[in-house]
Amino acid sequence: MVVDSYRFLPRSFRPLYEGRGAFPGEEEPVWTHFAKRLADSRIALLTSAGIYLNASQPSFDLDSERARPEWGDPTWRSIPATARPAEFAVAHLHINDEDVLADPEIALPMRGLHQLVDEGLVGGTVPNHVAVMGYQDRRLTDWHRTTAGEIATYLREQGADGLILAPA
Repeated sequence: MVVDSYRFLPRSFRPLYEGRGAFPGEEEPVWTHFAKRLADSRIALLTSAGIYLNASQPSFDLDSERARPEWGDPTWRSIPATARPAEFAVAHLHINDEDVLADPEIALPMRGLHQLVDEGLVGGTVPNHVAVMGYQDRRLTDWHRTTAGEIATYLREQGADGLILAPA
């Protein structure tokens, strides 16, 4: 399967990312076969919309990104599968926060995933999903050394068999 990572980028973004080739350590495909039946699997969501829980979690760091546009906050937030849209806030400089807050399903499709579970198409969900701030430069070493591993460990500890990436 060929994945066109640039298909939905605005044309002005394509020169920034296209044609650079693989970075060291990214030479191999990142896809793997899904060993279990989906109906027997526990699925997690990961959104890059910068969603966080307004009352209990810190915002993603927009001030530092404004000061250094090539930088993106490499931290992540745990979003309980039971969280309600009214609890969400959004911190992301490259998306329209109002759209996400009007319908968080576009960036974190928890209701849709729960519907698939109710219909028996998916076995279950993890107790907590994950949110990050997208628009990260591939050269950020924090992501490679820390963030990605922390998220993978966190989702494995919850028994995730698969992950749906919900880009914003």
